Amino acid sequence: MTIDASHLQPFWHLLTRLGESQILLPAALLAMLALARHADSRPLACWWLGSLALTTLLTTASKVLFIGWGIGSAALDFTGISGHAMFAAAVYPLLLGTLAAPLSPRGQQIAVAGGFALALMVGVSRLEVGVHSVSEVVAGLLLGAAASITAMARTSLPRALMGSTVTALVALWVLLTPLHIPPLPTHSLVTRLALALSGHAAPHTRHGMLSGFHGR
Repeated sequence: MTIDASHLQPFWHLLTRLGESQILLPAALLAMLALARHADSRPLACWWLGSLALTTLLTTASKVLFIGWGIGSAALDFTGISGHAMFAAAVYPLLLGTLAAPLSPRGQQIAVAGGFALALMVGVSRLEVGVHSVSEVVAGLLLGAAASITAMARTSLPRALMGSTVTALVALWVLLTPLHIPPLPTHSLVTRLALALSGHAAPHTRHGMLSGFHGR
């Protein structure tokens, strides 16, 4: 019996928006600002900001290198790290763990695990909507997870209350923006950057890479 999964496409398209930088960066920055207000949680804010900045740079660089110079892997079907998967894994575990500060340590651990699970689902959604390969999603999840784990390994999650205002603002932002704000054209912006840096007139594409690979 064949299962028709087409009815799930609206779900996957909505879920994949939860990995957009325009949604996750403001939420993460708001949480970081709240953390930075307290001396005991300020180191976590610094480590989180630093690791997120580094992973963002690496992800963007991988896309620019392929679009501008064709540096990728046809054998792995790799054209650059999935930004959605990376942002989800670098933000959600720490964000949910931070917002769960009023809970018990066990509750915070469950919130962090939930963040990783949500990031995994965002990664799966990138495959379901057909915009990334498995290697690109795995690379994004691993890089983002490394950022989250590094920040948590360097300092502990906060035990102080984040405040109901911050919690409400973050929750509303993450839940409502996918429904009311159109996606940013990040791919076209990265493409323009890659072409400007490389000096090439046309971008390298997945189709071109795979056609050359299979034509050998």
